[in-house]
Amino acid sequence: MLLLYFFNYPTSHYKEIGWKEFNSDMLSKNDVEKIVIINKEVAEIYIEQDRIEDPKFKDFKKGKNKFYPGPHYFIQIGSVESFENKLEKAQETLAPHEKVTVLYTTRTNLIDFVPWLLPILLIVVFWMFIFRRVSSGSPTNTIFNFGKSTAKLTETAKKSKVTFKDVAGLREAKTEVMEVVDFLKNPERYTKLGAKIPKGVMLVGPPGTGKTLIAKAVAGESGVPFFSMSGSEFVEMFVGVGASRVRDLFKRAKEKAPSIIFIDEIDAVGRSRGKINAFQANDERESTLNQLLTELDGFGPNTGVIVLAATNRPDILDKALLRPGRFDRHIYLELPDKQERNEIFGVHIRGLKLSKNVDINILSSLSPGFSGADIANICNEAALIAARKKKKVIQQEDFMEARDRVVGGLERKSKIISPKEKEIVAYHEAGHAVTSWYLKNVDSLVKVSIIPRGKSLGSAWYLPEERQIVTKAQFIDQICAALGGRAAEDIIFNEISSGALDDLEKVTKQAYSMVVYYGLDTEIGPISFYDSTGQSERILGKPYSENMAKLIDKEVQDLIFTAYERTKNLLIKHKSELENLAQLLLEKESVEKADLEQLLGERSLELLEENIENMSF
Repeated sequence: MLLLYFFNYPTSHYKEIGWKEFNSDMLSKNDVEKIVIINKEVAEIYIEQDRIEDPKFKDFKKGKNKFYPGPHYFIQIGSVESFENKLEKAQETLAPHEKVTVLYTTRTNLIDFVPWLLPILLIVVFWMFIFRRVSSGSPTNTIFNFGKSTAKLTETAKKSKVTFKDVAGLREAKTEVMEVVDFLKNPERYTKLGAKIPKGVMLVGPPGTGKTLIAKAVAGESGVPFFSMSGSEFVEMFVGVGASRVRDLFKRAKEKAPSIIFIDEIDAVGRSRGKINAFQANDERESTLNQLLTELDGFGPNTGVIVLAATNRPDILDKALLRPGRFDRHIYLELPDKQERNEIFGVHIRGLKLSKNVDINILSSLSPGFSGADIANICNEAALIAARKKKKVIQQEDFMEARDRVVGGLERKSKIISPKEKEIVAYHEAGHAVTSWYLKNVDSLVKVSIIPRGKSLGSAWYLPEERQIVTKAQFIDQICAALGGRAAEDIIFNEISSGALDDLEKVTKQAYSMVVYYGLDTEIGPISFYDSTGQSERILGKPYSENMAKLIDKEVQDLIFTAYERTKNLLIKHKSELENLAQLLLEKESVEKADLEQLLGERSLELLEENIENMSF
């Protein structure tokens, strides 16, 4: 804008003067050649060439005998009429041919366009910024290509670093997926027998069991182009974008066939189509699912493209999506058993500096029900705890502390608890410990603590056995153990508190499951109202009559009351052990298995796992 001003504004080259100076020094002495009025605002004054040699005009001398041709001065005029009147009065005594010539002209300068060019320039810059943000650095993700697939392509030259060696456990799942990889590498071995490789493989399992990890391993082992994207990336607020992205994804995959497509969290677009969407004129997610079904098994050939999908909610997927011909294989990934947890620990401790006293067998024994993600979290937490204590290696107690932190939460030793509340918590936890110690079908107790963790004021730590089925006697013993804390408060203080809320919630749900789902009640009989399809969730009413509901409530109440009386009788019989353990908890705040055995005696060996006796916690 400064350059425009200096090079294009006419008054930037010459000097401004006033009317008095112009009249007395120039006009009266006949030095003025002509006057040019520009845009009725500025009067440009041209000096006679033979008069410009006068010393008073020395500013315009550019070189030897070379002068600036003009204009030489200018005057800002308020109005043309006023300027003409003053000029006429100043030249009244002059002859007509001696009067100064006055010319009028209109000029357009670039600086005059700035006020309306600037808003246009700002709008252009704004839209360029918007386009750049929408593109997100990807040439296929511009605002003009929002219907294109956003799948990330892993080429063979840049394959994933994860291989099947990094996938511990999951032996059966790896076997089936490796067969798909082997087909892509050696198709002749299967095609010569007339076999056809499955078009789709559905990975199903709880969160953290390794579904995405297996997909990464397939990308690293297959040696073919690998397209990966999330199911939610298909869904947009624009109508038709999801279906367009599905078409573009399969088009790109077919161009690079043989190839693999991995869709993570496919339940985002694969939900069951039902009456719930009947009142909607157009459902974008349903249109996307229809296009996905067409691409998986349509009239067009789909040669060389294998689809992997992962979900932890198979119950809500559309049946048409799961049928053979689309997803021929369903691979169920369950929580790892002890041997698989041992292998998973072995993978996650590769890069850790461990002490010689770290025993992976103990770690795997003390983490039943943990997924691969949970085990990875424990290993990382143990390393952080050791680093916080400024240790050079990670020791066994660091892993134990990490496990307690992952399961129960962070210790809150600074939480202020009154002595009376602390005594109630001590007897509550002692009631759980004593009850579970003397019941045959309760898991082995390894630790009792009254140190607040997370939302709980105390906790009892068990070593659960890995069972596939649970008997009625085991259910009842577990209910008794959960009621031990409330029963202990009732016996010792003759009153009960709100501290058993979590225990009562667990007991009530377990009792209803025994009666309503598992058919373990003698009065109700072998009847189950469990719905594995999930269809009854949409029904507001219950799948049984009012009379059956009353009978169920009565049987559940009787079951819990009977278990509570049994628990109270057991604690009254062992009241001295209950009081001794509570006092020990008030003194030490945390009681380990060795102290429990010294105080309560050893449990039967058949209820313990093989090497639990030699463990130090």
